[in-house]
Amino acid sequence: MKIRQFTDGCEVAQPLLVREVDLRQRRDGSGYLRLVLADRTGTIPAMVWEEVDRLRECCSPGAIVHVTGRFCVNPRYGPQLAIQQLRTASEDEYKRDDLLDGPARSPDQLEADLRQLLQTVQSPHLRRLLRIVFGEESQLWCSYREAPAAKVYHQAYRHGLLEHSLTVAQAVSALSSIFPGIDRDLAVTGALLHDVGKLDVYDLNGGAVSISDDGHLQGEIPLGYYRLRRAIETLEGFPAALEQALLHIILSHHGALEHGSPVVPCTREATLVHMVDNLGGKLGSFDRLEKRLPAGEHWSAYDKALGGGAFFAARMVERGRAAA
Repeated sequence: MKIRQFTDGCEVAQPLLVREVDLRQRRDGSGYLRLVLADRTGTIPAMVWEEVDRLRECCSPGAIVHVTGRFCVNPRYGPQLAIQQLRTASEDEYKRDDLLDGPARSPDQLEADLRQLLQTVQSPHLRRLLRIVFGEESQLWCSYREAPAAKVYHQAYRHGLLEHSLTVAQAVSALSSIFPGIDRDLAVTGALLHDVGKLDVYDLNGGAVSISDDGHLQGEIPLGYYRLRRAIETLEGFPAALEQALLHIILSHHGALEHGSPVVPCTREATLVHMVDNLGGKLGSFDRLEKRLPAGEHWSAYDKALGGGAFFAARMVERGRAAA
């Protein structure tokens, strides 16, 4: 079964991907493991109560384990899998692509759409800068194409950064023709590069995303600002005003000081990128929540990113059609 097909009380015996592992302590002082297991359709919390020390060795993030247990929806703690047996899965028991989450569009299609968008940027200075990051021979492009966009909240999977940044840039491109006074080339370039710091923040181990030491110590925005400024410094004749405007987009794209931006958006282009980036992140959270939603449910639990639960009306329509 796929995780999305699990129903309350069903028995589970199959390989799953370890996304997260956390050793916790019970009231009596003994330990237990809280895992987050996954396949391509979603994730599920899982508990290991017995043989914790032995089983912890095969539960590293990114590992594929064969689990046997019972799935239940706890009234207090929500859906979870109580594991009875766990072992390292053998390679003939699974196909890794069936267990890895990923974008709705194929990576090749995302790249083709990106190349098409890049051709529309007319500024020669911005085209030179974009070539450093997205040139097909660029080593930086290889990292950008593979990187996740987050650890948890949205597009937390391989190719997630490309998917998120491209969709933000496509929306920014469309909106630039609607609202007057916007430098479209600058806004699109800022949208494509606004999360470039994530290349130094997230490590992708198999299907598990972790935060690097630099990510913890410096943060996404300072790392992105530093990387982009260094790239601009290699381009002779890059206009100072254009550099200032582009770096402001990077520094302000979280929109508020309390959200990690050292400055708030002060230009049309920075405001547009911030608003569309925020929209993309929130809609990505709906995708994440729907993948975690147990079969038959149409409301998610409270989600911090959305500030409430998410309602999936399409689930109700599908159930009605099935009943008919």
